[in-house]
Amino acid sequence: MDADREKNRVGENRADAPDLLSIRDLRISFHLPEGTIQAVKGINFRIPPGKTVALVGESGSGKSVVSQAIMGILPKTAKIDGGKIDFCDEAALAAGAPVDIAKLNRNSANMRKIRGGRISIIFQEPMTSLSPLHTVGDQIIEALELHRSERGKASEKLAQDMLAMVGFPDPERALKTYPFELSGGLRQRAMIAMALVCRPALLIADEPTTALDVTIQAQILKLIRDLQEELGMAVLIITHDLGVVANVADEIVVMYHGEIMEAGTKEDIFNNPQHPYLKALLKAVPRFDMEPGERLVPIREIKSKTGHLLKMRDAVPIVSDYDAPILKVEGLTKTYTIKKGGFLGAKKRNQVRAVDHVSFEIPRGKCLGLVGESGCGKTTLSKILMRALSPDEGTVTFHDGGVDLDVLSLSRDALIPFRRKMQFIFQDPFSSLNPRMTVFDIITEPLVIHKVGDRTEQREMAAELMELVGLDVRHLNRYPHSFSGGQRQRIGIARALALKPELLICDEPVSALDVSIQAQILNLLKDLQAKLGLSYLFISHNLAVVDYIADDIAVMCRGRLVEHAPRELLFRNPMHPYTKGLLAAVPEPSLDKPLDFAHLMNEKASIPDQWPAPFTDLGDGQNRMVDMGNGHFVRVQPEAASGALVA
Repeated sequence: MDADREKNRVGENRADAPDLLSIRDLRISFHLPEGTIQAVKGINFRIPPGKTVALVGESGSGKSVVSQAIMGILPKTAKIDGGKIDFCDEAALAAGAPVDIAKLNRNSANMRKIRGGRISIIFQEPMTSLSPLHTVGDQIIEALELHRSERGKASEKLAQDMLAMVGFPDPERALKTYPFELSGGLRQRAMIAMALVCRPALLIADEPTTALDVTIQAQILKLIRDLQEELGMAVLIITHDLGVVANVADEIVVMYHGEIMEAGTKEDIFNNPQHPYLKALLKAVPRFDMEPGERLVPIREIKSKTGHLLKMRDAVPIVSDYDAPILKVEGLTKTYTIKKGGFLGAKKRNQVRAVDHVSFEIPRGKCLGLVGESGCGKTTLSKILMRALSPDEGTVTFHDGGVDLDVLSLSRDALIPFRRKMQFIFQDPFSSLNPRMTVFDIITEPLVIHKVGDRTEQREMAAELMELVGLDVRHLNRYPHSFSGGQRQRIGIARALALKPELLICDEPVSALDVSIQAQILNLLKDLQAKLGLSYLFISHNLAVVDYIADDIAVMCRGRLVEHAPRELLFRNPMHPYTKGLLAAVPEPSLDKPLDFAHLMNEKASIPDQWPAPFTDLGDGQNRMVDMGNGHFVRVQPEAASGALVA
């Protein structure tokens, strides 16, 4: 404890202290069989003691390469061609001179002392960064025993204390837990505990919240900030999310293609941006205050072109009820039984309702946004709609012109032609494309399965689809690995459109993408909707994204819809506490609208039985959706449903 107090005391004299990390004229290249790639081209920036510096830019800008150089974990193909990475923590001050990490051998004893002990890193995806074969406790203790003298019970106690510090509800039990048993937010907390258990002077957080819900993201950001103050450490946060940057950074460095475009305090960057690239990044972020009809402005706009084959959509019979919703869902319920207990002991069976009496409609040609945190049942619901799962009860009706199709009762033979009417866009563009198939094979596979056209027509359709999503037709013979994440997502969209569907289910299609690429995909989906008359079910945890693309929004929590309204009504007058909690957790790229971390931590927005009356939900199935007027529905208790509800 005395050492911690001393560290904090040293951190108070920051005006006199030298920079903790100073990067000068750093140049890094990758030497590959096809040639040399200059990944970092003579950059300069610094990290003061106890401060947070954000390194911002798109994928491929060189951000992660810089962090790898600081940690001494560059790939073997990479080489530091020049420059300095001066690290000056208390140990370096005691030795009388900063350590130039750029000159250290990555496998040397000096580098191993720094890596993990004096500088730690949190990676983007905790599931791939944590060993699935070892408990969380073993992995934290391993980091301790590599860099500290504690052993046995002492190291176990330190690991338990650190798990408590990062917010584990039962730290003692967490020591014996495997990563796959934890939620995404708790896995990220375990990573933070492992990174901080040795009390480093510098924490590098490489996209630490990209894959997390907005509420969990806010918790992790608050946690990092609190731990930074308590431990007196500096933070280098690497991200493409300018909303996150506005809420945590003291200074900001903007990178593009290995060079620094602009750097300064957060006030300079947000209130007076100078470089065109930074201005473009700011314009690409969805905001709640966008004007009607205003479009996001991606850095590189997609040029989309519709061909004659895509215009030849199957004729829809003109009938009196053509304005009926394209999809109608009534009372969908899906329950899972979870068994708990040992091999010899009695097993307990707990039932979890992943989807709980969900009902909604999607008007033809419109987009319904489905919003909620991970685990709320969004993806389970989408799988039921696609007949990948069978519900316990409920109906799904697809309005096919003048015919109402009962989707859940379709036979196997009838299901195959129905697949042409409803298609799916997946969240992860990396794992949803077969790496052994060319783009041509990927796009034409649905046409081959459904026996649509001959080989010549299929090739013509593939070329049209490539042009539709703004990709070069000459790249049809390439494999997915040669495309960027945004381009891969466009290939996934092209595949989904190959059968000329009427309804697309988009499951978190932009959550893994940079803000500028996200803007490209969102604009593309809006353009396709207008050109092809598509209807969407757009699933996301980010209300700002849904606000941009959706016409109506349904909010889901613990398997239940809690609020459903037209987009403009929902954001102008959110009524349910869960909706308000989600809105409050969205970080905006503005210094005028900071996140209220204290309020978010104290809020019980995700706990139904702690919602205030009349929204309190005890899980007994009694609460009902009530029409508040103009299509605004809110889930309330039965006594409120029968009377007047005061918002």
